[in-house]
Amino acid sequence: MLLCVDSDAASLEATAETLRDAGFTVAEAATTAAARDHVDDDLDALVTEQSLPDGTGLELVREVRETVPDTPCFLFTDVPIEEIDTAAFGDIVVEYVPKDSPEARAELLDLVEHAVAFRSQTAYPLPENEEARLAALERYAVEPDALGESFDRLTEIATELFGVDAAAVGLIDAHEQRFLACHGISLEPMDREDTVCTYAILDDDVTVIEDVREDPRFAENEGLQAANIRFYASSLLRTPEGEAVGTFCIYDDAPREFSTRDRELLELLGAEAMDQLTLRGDRGGAEVADE
Repeated sequence: MLLCVDSDAASLEATAETLRDAGFTVAEAATTAAARDHVDDDLDALVTEQSLPDGTGLELVREVRETVPDTPCFLFTDVPIEEIDTAAFGDIVVEYVPKDSPEARAELLDLVEHAVAFRSQTAYPLPENEEARLAALERYAVEPDALGESFDRLTEIATELFGVDAAAVGLIDAHEQRFLACHGISLEPMDREDTVCTYAILDDDVTVIEDVREDPRFAENEGLQAANIRFYASSLLRTPEGEAVGTFCIYDDAPREFSTRDRELLELLGAEAMDQLTLRGDRGGAEVADE
């Protein structure tokens, strides 16, 4: 669903019609307050005027991103860009399309179609198969207690095997990474844009970052700095169908090298963790079938 917000009834109708003609389902609102009623996980994109009776378009964008972080947002507005205090909104990513530009709604439609298809406004990269990956994840999104002590044992073995400070097993859903087991470190769910594993699932092989602070992607990551993580390595939790739903990670507080044999052993631990998840998923399916 797309949400169009504009207090000008004629403009709102024309914009919504353009998007509907392209095959989108569109909800309409004339105010920020009315727009809030449509903000949920089904929202695919927001198109808003900057000047609204009860606030601004950028304020609405910030609210939407707090609820649905990956939502592509567009300011389709009569307000000149130089009159918008964009600095006050930090690093919020939004497309600006002036209504008075030639073929303005056609330009808007092109941008919306691209952003919805490729999620181009996310603060982190997405795998090409993200929708299939998330669909596969639902089968394995079990509670940590359901796995007993198996993952605890694996993470403890990993810390001893590699001589590192900590190890963890985590699943990466649409907006965050949550951890099924940790040893040597306590990790709460993390926003996806803040976790190294978001980038690791883009790789087919074991990911190794010998010095996290020397990697420009993570040099300013306050969470990693607070946890004193300098070395990172992970293997994928890959489903039998090939979807990467999470990672088996190890961490250390000092930069270090990681040999070819180390990579092979970490990959084996990741495969064992995935086997445990698969067995649990199959057992859960059998339980449902028995009922």
